[in-house]
Amino acid sequence: MTTTASSPSSHHLSPAFPGRAPWGTANKLRAWQENALGRYLETQPRDFLAVATPGAGKTTFALTLASWLLHHHVVQQVTVVAPTEHLKKQWAEAAARIGIKLDPEYSAGPVSKEYDGVAITYAGVGVRPMLHRNRCEQRKTLVILDEIHHAGDSKSWGEACLEAFEPATRRLALTGTPFRSDTNPIPFVAYEEGNDGIRRSSADYTYGYGNALGDGVVRPVIFLSYSGNMRWRTKAGDEIAAKLGEPMTKDAISQAWRTALDPRGDWMPNVLRAADRRLTEVRKGIPDAGALVIASDQDSARAYAKIIREITGTKATVVLSDDTGASKRIDEFSANDDRWMVAVRMVSEGVDVPRLAVGVYATTISTPLFFAQAVGRFVRSRRRGETASVFLPTIPGLLGFASEMEVERDHVLDKPKKGEDDPYAESEKEMAEAEKLQDEDTGEQEQFAFEALESDAVFDRVMYDGAAFGMQAHPGSEEEQDYLGIPGLLEPDQVQMLLQKRQARQIAHSRKKPDAEADLLELPAEKRPVVSHKELLGLRKQLNTMVGAYVHQSGKPHGVIHTELRRVCGGPPSAEATAGQLRERIAKVGEWATRMR
Repeated sequence: MTTTASSPSSHHLSPAFPGRAPWGTANKLRAWQENALGRYLETQPRDFLAVATPGAGKTTFALTLASWLLHHHVVQQVTVVAPTEHLKKQWAEAAARIGIKLDPEYSAGPVSKEYDGVAITYAGVGVRPMLHRNRCEQRKTLVILDEIHHAGDSKSWGEACLEAFEPATRRLALTGTPFRSDTNPIPFVAYEEGNDGIRRSSADYTYGYGNALGDGVVRPVIFLSYSGNMRWRTKAGDEIAAKLGEPMTKDAISQAWRTALDPRGDWMPNVLRAADRRLTEVRKGIPDAGALVIASDQDSARAYAKIIREITGTKATVVLSDDTGASKRIDEFSANDDRWMVAVRMVSEGVDVPRLAVGVYATTISTPLFFAQAVGRFVRSRRRGETASVFLPTIPGLLGFASEMEVERDHVLDKPKKGEDDPYAESEKEMAEAEKLQDEDTGEQEQFAFEALESDAVFDRVMYDGAAFGMQAHPGSEEEQDYLGIPGLLEPDQVQMLLQKRQARQIAHSRKKPDAEADLLELPAEKRPVVSHKELLGLRKQLNTMVGAYVHQSGKPHGVIHTELRRVCGGPPSAEATAGQLRERIAKVGEWATRMR
């Protein structure tokens, strides 16, 4: 059977559905939803994977399809599987708006005849897979697997989903993010082997952020990055100081990052103050715009809420766990016009609060999947011209994710062989062994223990559409305000043009000041690249190679040469040295080798 894409969109949908469509799309499906439905109806597959960027309207697409399948008696009931308790209730509410009744409180036994199906969680499936299998066997069932990558969260969840829904008549898998960073296979997802021999997930329909931005379905995202000086004490009692954005080892980056997020330092209060000023600007064009802090843990969340109250004079909504009270607080915040919400991770995925327009990424979770889900909370567009603003620490990985917002990703099932796609894979092992031979302190004993001592904040750069803008500026300065004051209603090309103008003005202002007054690094962002951990490894490997060559030339042991380099050039052991310090040592050992020829 071949059916046109217009069939499902016209079938008994409420005039208010989708209830929160952006400009120009009220009372009808978006183009991508029509196209995806058309593709589904042409082939009528048992399994269908739709990958659509957060905020694009996956729920609308899925429920419209469910409505069509129920109406045409292809299925008799619907089961929605969601990651959280809050989301399953959100699904039930959305389904009710188009006449599909789902029971979000279902736990066991027969479903009441008043319902067309149930909304459950992956955890619930994991507990009682046979219950849901029996339901699929008794009646023709459509299973909607929301954010299906969660079925790979644990082996038991994946196995439970396979067992429970193997008999289902139809299965619709949805996700809005880059797939998992591990190699756990995801149930009911097809994998295709590429020319490199690596299997990757294969979507039946993909609608990425870049396409959604062009269609006006999502907001453009402005990332505002903050650097600053961090100081912490290691387990061994040593005090270490570093600046966010300067090349560091992986462990040092982690510890500097955690120091920045410590509410007792100055970094978080300054960033929250800047974010609140940005929110004030955004609310001039979006009066009900809200802001969200995504925190690492409950203690930090409470402390951030206290800081926000001191800054704004008003209380922030705090969401600490995925319980009934948390869902109610999220719903209340979504419906009112309060300024701030602080949450521990749970609002980072799937929760629909369309008025969120300003975010602070205050967690040390550094996976592309989590980052994309977190940013996805701010991109849902309600009318043309809205922009989103996300505040970040200057961490190489995060800035990399920010610059790749429009890159499509698939789930990779096979890890590349060492040395193939990751030229630094072997160097990690080599460096660890080399440093042990050289009697250097690797810092391993300090890896997971530290005490944050102090931090400050410096406006560092703005990231937009893969490009970086701005010079460093002090919190509260006119230069910082230039970027915080960008209007909240702009077309994507206007954002780019305005950022270029603001940077040009900042550079011109800098040139008028005497050099002696420059207390910050006054270079445009594109001339201040953030060095990644891999690049740092490359420098350490280069230093060790040159030291090894000089060992044969001078007859001195590795450890003696490294100690002499530290004495002459200064700085910590190479495992903790910055890129600048490593380059200085590389140049120095090269100078020594030249003299001996």
